[in-house]
Amino acid sequence: MTAGPKTPEPGRDGGVEPVDAPEAPVSGFEEERSEYAAEHRDEPESAQQTDEAAALEGDIAELQSKADERDEYLALAQRAQADFENYRKRAAKDVAAAESRGTAKLARELLPALDNLALALAAAESGAETEHDRKLVEGIRLVENELSAALARVGIEAYSPEGEAFDPELHEAMAKQPVEGASSGTVAEVYQRGYRQNGVVLRPARVVVAE
Repeated sequence: MTAGPKTPEPGRDGGVEPVDAPEAPVSGFEEERSEYAAEHRDEPESAQQTDEAAALEGDIAELQSKADERDEYLALAQRAQADFENYRKRAAKDVAAAESRGTAKLARELLPALDNLALALAAAESGAETEHDRKLVEGIRLVENELSAALARVGIEAYSPEGEAFDPELHEAMAKQPVEGASSGTVAEVYQRGYRQNGVVLRPARVVVAE
């Protein structure tokens, strides 16, 4: 035990000698306070970590919210792009169909003139005797070729099915009669050429069918 302060004692000569005072005991309250301080020494650091974790979770939640919002806008943009592409295709298809209908209508108006031009050409060829007649035939043939080429550029072509099997979807029978050398059910003679546009019949060919 450590010596404490000395209290005076009477000496042999009647004087007072110092005597060591006993050490003051540590109270129970002081011990409990020390233990509590030791146990809670790290509490401020734990609270700081909790705040940081909460802030990190908040940042993650905000990023997730922005990512969800971005995905929503992206999906909306993709839908809009798909709708526009479908609209563009429909519009192009409608325009093409309108052009085709207009071309077909114009061609039907021109077909009688082409028929008459073909008859005029045949008559001119059969009666061409002079140089003037031959030049006239050449001029008529040139006009017919130019008109046929113009129709071909928009998908319209003439067809003359002589010798082919009769097809009611392509041919219009004007008469049926026995024809020497022709098989029954075939086209023996073409009165008027037919026309079709991209495989669709504009006017069937008028024909004589062999019996």
